[in-house]
Amino acid sequence: MAMSLKLYNSLNRKKEDFVPLNPSHVKMYACGPTVYNYAHIGNARMAVVFDVWARMLRYHYPKVTYASNITDVEDKIIVAAKEQGITISEVTKKYTKIYNDDMASLGVQLPDVQPKATEHIQEMIDQISALIERGHAYEAEGHVLFHVPSDPTYGALSGRTRDEQVAGARVEVAPYKRDPADFVLWKPSNEDQLGWDSPWGNGRPGWHIECSAMAEKHLGLPFDIHGGGADLKFPHHENEIAQSCCAHGNADDVTSFSKYWVHNGFVTVEGEKMSKSLGNFLLVHDLIKDHKGEVLRLALLSAHYRQPLDWSEQVLHQMQILLDKAYQKLLELVDVDVIDVDFVVPVLNALNDDLNTPLVIAELNKILKEQDGAELKSSLLKIGDVVGIFQEDPHDWFGDEMDGVSDEDVSKIEALLAERIEAKDNKDYTRADEIRDELLEMGIEIKDTREGTNWQKVS
Repeated sequence: MAMSLKLYNSLNRKKEDFVPLNPSHVKMYACGPTVYNYAHIGNARMAVVFDVWARMLRYHYPKVTYASNITDVEDKIIVAAKEQGITISEVTKKYTKIYNDDMASLGVQLPDVQPKATEHIQEMIDQISALIERGHAYEAEGHVLFHVPSDPTYGALSGRTRDEQVAGARVEVAPYKRDPADFVLWKPSNEDQLGWDSPWGNGRPGWHIECSAMAEKHLGLPFDIHGGGADLKFPHHENEIAQSCCAHGNADDVTSFSKYWVHNGFVTVEGEKMSKSLGNFLLVHDLIKDHKGEVLRLALLSAHYRQPLDWSEQVLHQMQILLDKAYQKLLELVDVDVIDVDFVVPVLNALNDDLNTPLVIAELNKILKEQDGAELKSSLLKIGDVVGIFQEDPHDWFGDEMDGVSDEDVSKIEALLAERIEAKDNKDYTRADEIRDELLEMGIEIKDTREGTNWQKVS
């Protein structure tokens, strides 16, 4: 029997059974991109991981609302607009579309709600006003700051000490701050900067308040799951908890904002931290030109989402082999009807166990060896719906490789490959070589790998 859904709750630093606040409607929020440039592979890991979480929640519960925002007001955007000689809105519209298109190429479905910060300024002003009213924030020289010592539970998510909080936030110790750890909720804008009227003058929101306001507006409080990349745990998510809980008079209850917190790990490239200076800053927009989206997606899921992921050509090659093998089976079964099958228990257990996708990948290899016919096709498609793979037509997957190869040819090729495996098992290497030559005469080249034999059409 499949186990119940478990997740690692960053707030309590342990794996827990997921118990939704309302089983008939589960709500999740993940921090999305700041849209001023192309998304890198680290951004994509967050998008893919939370896409799988959303799919998994939908498997278990009748209704799921998944919100993931677009940050379209931030100082980096203002700088990018100046550098490119275009307006701020042109920058944000351009890169929002590119982000959504690039993520779609990885099989990431649009979230149910994709709120934009610029469309929620009033909600931010209202929340800041509530914080001032309750004594958790103050105005100083056109800025409004959250007063960290006013929150008795500050640091609950990150577990950082007072000194670590100040150091980790890399805060500017401005003269108008009451405490070095205090952070900006609202800041003044000059004529060249995006700004809105507020009780504190023309200005713009601090980054942290944006997600607090958008999450509350679209999901209500409290909601089930909040998450994002591990780099957001402190100070961004810590500050979100402080703002949202304190604005509603719930400073003593850190779960009054979100019950569970989920964070995905960092991405390195061939063992090195991604860096423009090292030339290993990998953009999704570039990678999809050379690799199929599902290969990139499965590579992003090849390590457990909470662990660091080392991106390498070897990982991409392994995922390509696995997907080619599965799509080859789906191609052979293209005329076979899908039947109603139970979710393969080891796969479902792996997904239920805090999204253990490396184990899912290992189980997929087993299924390809142990199942066949309608059962295999139906199992693969059922798993694919949750993991976000096997979504392509098998003919399209192989593209030009399959031009001129009929279904009858495919059956003949597979029969010869099966005979070759049997010949090799019987140590009849002469017959195995003859079969390789027969296939070459048909224009088919075979490659033996540890995972099995692959074939492709050659000109």
